[in-house]
Amino acid sequence: MISQNELIAFGLTVFAGLATGIGSLIALSTKKMSPKFLSVSLGFSAGVMIYVSFVEIFQKAKEPLIAYFGERGGSWATVAGFFTGVAIIAIIDRLIPESINPHEAHTKEEVAAHEMVPPGQGVLQHKDQKRLLRMGLFTALAVAIHNFPEGLATFLAALRDPSLGIAIAVAIAIHNIPEGISVAVPVFYATGSRKKAFWYSFASGLAEPVGVIIGYTILRPFINDAVFGFLFASVAGIMVYISVDELLPSAREYGEHHLAIGGLFAGMAVMAVSLLLFI
Repeated sequence: MISQNELIAFGLTVFAGLATGIGSLIALSTKKMSPKFLSVSLGFSAGVMIYVSFVEIFQKAKEPLIAYFGERGGSWATVAGFFTGVAIIAIIDRLIPESINPHEAHTKEEVAAHEMVPPGQGVLQHKDQKRLLRMGLFTALAVAIHNFPEGLATFLAALRDPSLGIAIAVAIAIHNIPEGISVAVPVFYATGSRKKAFWYSFASGLAEPVGVIIGYTILRPFINDAVFGFLFASVAGIMVYISVDELLPSAREYGEHHLAIGGLFAGMAVMAVSLLLFI
């Protein structure tokens, strides 16, 4: 029997995952994107994830582990869980080629150059269209692979604390928007079809709820306080890695250094206030 908390957690995961579709809509409906706005948004998302990982998630993971293993054993298990999450997402990054890895930053010049010039006007040769289509499809696959652990992280956080899950889902959604753009732009240039570009981008985000269904179905029979604490600590590791490896470098590339840092601390401040309101 599915509980209400599980339904809420799954709904938040669907929301976060399908933000890739928002990214494709932005790319396909505007002539120019605002790199500065994107920089602040990505910095904000990183601030939310880093703050909530260390201040809230890490501590909530530690409590059941200490209750199960004792002070010393529980503390070691929490740290092990954190770095297990880091290792999982780092290995995934390592296995995906840099050219199509959605966790690799693109320069602000590349983003600023993404104006929607309709194909078929002599801009692209046939071989270029094939190359771009292949790039778009592989990027969609890369995004989908990355979204598996991100979806499970969002779900577990929301399952443990729905109010915490909302904040994390919003942060993950913000970080998924550029990934949606990175899928939609090459597919649109290659095919000339806004519909295809949108649906490929949208579909890549479905990996988050699909990852939850697969991962939680496998793990659910084994979940007790110790397993949940370890998984929750892994969630913190995954989110910190994403923030440090992807969001902050991308935020700096898309805009000015101070905009990225300003967004980072704004995200931390908003997360801090929101946590205090629920005390």
